[in-house]
Amino acid sequence: MLFMLISITADAQNEQRRRRPRFFKTDTLMVHDPVMAYEDGKYYIFSTGMGISMVKSDDRKTWTFEGKSVLDEIPAWTQEAVPGFRNHVWAPDVIYWHNKWWMMYSCSTFGKNTSAIGLLSSPTLADAHWTDEGCVITSKEKRDNWNAIDPNIVIDDKDCPWMTFGSFWDGIQLVKLDNTMHVAKNKKPKTIAKRYKKAPAGIENPTSKFAGTNAIEAPFIFKHDGWYYLFASWDYCCRGEKSSYNVVVGRSKKVNGPYIDREGRKMIDGGGTVFFQGDKKEFEAAGHCAVYHMDNKDIFICHGYSIPMHGQSILIQKEIKWTADGWPEV
Repeated sequence: MLFMLISITADAQNEQRRRRPRFFKTDTLMVHDPVMAYEDGKYYIFSTGMGISMVKSDDRKTWTFEGKSVLDEIPAWTQEAVPGFRNHVWAPDVIYWHNKWWMMYSCSTFGKNTSAIGLLSSPTLADAHWTDEGCVITSKEKRDNWNAIDPNIVIDDKDCPWMTFGSFWDGIQLVKLDNTMHVAKNKKPKTIAKRYKKAPAGIENPTSKFAGTNAIEAPFIFKHDGWYYLFASWDYCCRGEKSSYNVVVGRSKKVNGPYIDREGRKMIDGGGTVFFQGDKKEFEAAGHCAVYHMDNKDIFICHGYSIPMHGQSILIQKEIKWTADGWPEV
């Protein structure tokens, strides 16, 4: 069933993050933090929402919501790990590896870094039966200088899984996983990208007094032609038409870096080549992206804050082209 937008509130983005996916037109999907998967002729979008939102499509144009979320019941451990967390689940990631679908998801409260990343598994996406695989990693206020949200799984050239994640604090993290998709024994997160090496004086965070000004989050690593490309979102989401989100990119020959941008700057020192941003006509800002090879092309997706729709976040899809020296463009 397709839903029509009934009203747009003054606080459009906060309202959108709490709803199930909605549609302004049949081809305009209102969604936040989207990731995509493909199985047996069907495309799936998973995104932030109550119990993790899910929609399906035959063509990546017309999407349908079938009345159910991924998590019918939120695992009890999530409330114990993150006091104040209920059932509004953020920023999932999904990947097919070793004959199974794996989904990671974020449990947190806005602007704080007492957070956790959970794990689910299912043999299929069609009529999926998701099994709770427990907690992958947690972060705690005053214990950790990183935030355990916004996970992305990447498989290296040796068929080993890694997880990149992070939002604000010390920036984007990377940690090696084992074959159960949990953190490998004796491995700890490593910072691989920051918004600023040192934040300029006078900068303030308009969304949270706790998170500081290191405004980088939502990493996604994509392998192409012998390189690992790290996409990340700079600046601020979740503010409707006041959002300033934009996507930057760097690359490395090794999954654990160092990641260097097109101008030769290290992302650990604040580097990052701007890849995608709002055009100030259709979108004020755009970010929290994912990149896939589907339909014999490389596809970039993210959410953008629509100017005609007064700051609602909607799905953006673009084809990636590669320059002669190996850099992505849309």
